[in-house]
Amino acid sequence: MDRMLYVAMNGAKHVELQQSTTAHNLANVHTNGYKADQVAFRALPVVGDGSPTRVYQVDHTVGHDLAQGSLQQTGNERDFALSGEGFFAVTAPDGAEAYTRDGGFVLDEAGVMRTRSGLTIVGDGGPIAVPENSRVLIGRDGTVSAVPVDGGDRQAQVVGQIKLVKPGARAVYKGEDGLFRLSAGGVAPQDDTVKVVSGALEASNVNAVESLVQMISHARHYDLTVKLMQTADQNAQRATQLLSMG
Repeated sequence: MDRMLYVAMNGAKHVELQQSTTAHNLANVHTNGYKADQVAFRALPVVGDGSPTRVYQVDHTVGHDLAQGSLQQTGNERDFALSGEGFFAVTAPDGAEAYTRDGGFVLDEAGVMRTRSGLTIVGDGGPIAVPENSRVLIGRDGTVSAVPVDGGDRQAQVVGQIKLVKPGARAVYKGEDGLFRLSAGGVAPQDDTVKVVSGALEASNVNAVESLVQMISHARHYDLTVKLMQTADQNAQRATQLLSMG
């Protein structure tokens, strides 16, 4: 009885963790460039006395869904998205290089390009600085050009190139801050096959309807494990009564 109760309790615990992951994905359905977390159940054998066929389930993180979200045309020259696989590089809060698909930029007081969350966008030689009173144009290859908005000379000047990388789905992991990093450490090389779409943003790849269905499924699974715990408790009480009568 104790083992049955433990297996049911363990199942309820991990269903609750799955529900938390699904809820987190659903909460980010409108977060630009967000990639859904993925989890699954796996069976592990119960160690100890008893039947070797006994197993219990655990929540197993299998990674993230890197499928591209829909591209939404905004017409804003300070918005950009990536077409196809890949990421662009940013400087994480800890100073290390990290990767994201949440495009769009602002210029700080020094004219340095940053994401709207405040992270410095990495260029081919470091941060990308744009001269004052300039219009910023981003090419398909990530080239950043500055065009003066006043004065006689309106010639576009290349001021840098956004670092674009394509390390592959299995080579990266997603941190708690939502940024991707190389699993083996280090930095990814520039990849010229990654293309930029200016004037657009990539939406989250979370399917809201599918996530809601998953939440309902998790809730039903949780209820089932709770009923199993109640059944195990009732059986234990009846067994105790029979032993007392004997």
